[in-house]
Amino acid sequence: MTATGADAWSRRTFVLALLASVGCGSPLWSVARATAAEEADPAFETIMSDQLAQMLSRKDVVLVNVHIPYEGEIAPTDAFIPFDQIGEYLGVLPADRTASIVLYCKSGRMSEIAANALVDFGYTGVSHLEGGMIEWENAGYAVIHN
Repeated sequence: MTATGADAWSRRTFVLALLASVGCGSPLWSVARATAAEEADPAFETIMSDQLAQMLSRKDVVLVNVHIPYEGEIAPTDAFIPFDQIGEYLGVLPADRTASIVLYCKSGRMSEIAANALVDFGYTGVSHLEGGMIEWENAGYAVIHN
């Protein structure tokens, strides 16, 4: 074996030994799995327009428009909170952090960011409307434009 081949063999052996020592039960592996699971399965639910319509008919949800600037609203919106300031408006939201809260914006991106923030603040009943007001209208529901 040449010096270059020996060096490559040594590096490969070291990497394999390191991977074997880390193993699937190690804390490092557990952190990597947990991080991947969180990215794959956020702690909030993404709902579609028909699901929101059903929730609104039961009146068992707090509906929050987080879009800035104002681009319209879905009746009956309960609160208007800027997506990037949601932590400053926790007093507007239910004190019960398990309450069902649906966030929406124009396209879904701002509400997704706000949903992640609410989860970080300990809220467990958070949902966001996939596609926002655009998809809501495309599904045949009304958006109020003032």
